Amino acid sequence: MKTIRSIVIGCIFLMGCVAVGPSERISFTAPDAYPEGVVYDSLRNVYYVSSARTGTIGVVTPEGEYAILYADSALKSTYGLKIHPDGNRLFVCVGDANYSKFTSADTRKKMIRLMSVDIESGQRLSDIDLSGLLPGNHFGNDLVFDNEQNIYITDSYAHAIYKVTPSGQASVFAKDAKFETEGVGINGIVYHPDGFLLVDNSNTGQLYKIALNNSQHVEKVNINQYFVGADGLLLTANNTLAMVVNGGNDKVYQLKTEDNWRTARLCGTTLLQERFTYPSTATKNEDEVWVMNAKFNELLDSNAVPSNIFAIQKAEFKKVPKRKLK
Repeated sequence: MKTIRSIVIGCIFLMGCVAVGPSERISFTAPDAYPEGVVYDSLRNVYYVSSARTGTIGVVTPEGEYAILYADSALKSTYGLKIHPDGNRLFVCVGDANYSKFTSADTRKKMIRLMSVDIESGQRLSDIDLSGLLPGNHFGNDLVFDNEQNIYITDSYAHAIYKVTPSGQASVFAKDAKFETEGVGINGIVYHPDGFLLVDNSNTGQLYKIALNNSQHVEKVNINQYFVGADGLLLTANNTLAMVVNGGNDKVYQLKTEDNWRTARLCGTTLLQERFTYPSTATKNEDEVWVMNAKFNELLDSNAVPSNIFAIQKAEFKKVPKRKLK
């Protein structure tokens, strides 16, 4: 006859053996695309994805059907993308930073463009060259709109943020010594309705706050830890931020503030068992956070077989106990 103790031990053992698998995914076939950017279109119930390898901009349905919205080998690579507030235009970061199969000596680490595409027709509407704003290497990585429809673009190699007005006038918005680092620097960017930007730095794992009315004043957000490999950012509420991290620590973290992003704390995280594969950027579908699995780890491995199938994956956050800032 089993004792109560043996039954309890057996239950604990069985619970420990229960495998935690990946969260819900939308898998789609897009050979050699390696999408980095993703944004959800609530009007049409589709996702738009970019391509670090071919520059192609694709459309993915919730059922996993992939179609090309815009393709041009001259794009080299596309990264972050966002839908204009009018709901009719898609704006995309275009460049030749690292993984393009169409790379060339005249564009490699030199090209940085902001392009827009008509969502209904797939026609290119605008194409702004930003490479003349600053000397040196360029990597247009992510973008965001403010409430006046200005666009802010991160340049991960020039360590700067550019601003493009609704009329298409481009300028350097912020360039600060805090951004400077080796390799990929500032990356993901979001706009806060209280009138400031939040931007992360991939190499240092830090988060910064920049007021729109004083871009020369860059504040480091005080957090208990660094997030090396930080990539896309997504503001899920005024006081809550999702941060995608890759490069070995493939997770999505949830940060929360109680003082309008002067400080923040880790309040949630996805689990390693969910098996994100080099997650890059995130988008919001109603109250859910969906993340692009870029699979760039394969592009860093010369022995890897190029993927045909990619996935947009739902982030399931597990609460993290509150800790005091140091």
